[in-house]
Amino acid sequence: MNKHKKIPHFKTEQEERKFWASHDSADYLDWSKAQHAVFPNLKTSTRTISIRLPEDLLARIQSQANQRDVPYQSYIKVILAESMDGKKKPLRHSECGEKETADRF
Repeated sequence: MNKHKKIPHFKTEQEERKFWASHDSADYLDWSKAQHAVFPNLKTSTRTISIRLPEDLLARIQSQANQRDVPYQSYIKVILAESMDGKKKPLRHSECGEKETADRF
């Protein structure tokens, strides 16, 4: 016997978001039968930012990116991601000044 409620049809994504924010999905789905899904072509959302870098730091980043044959902005994203994932030593609060940060690269 199916003890789960039927998932309603939604007219908009916003309507669906509002529904799931106030309802427990366990009432509608049997999570014990869930399967792991992989979306290899899904791109994460990006946001354009502006950052000021010392010219010598930018030149070194561009040089290293060129040696790896990747665009320097992509290389910066790799450096940031590795740092956030713990693959690089994180900055201590006292190291957050522009000169100290620039010297790390």
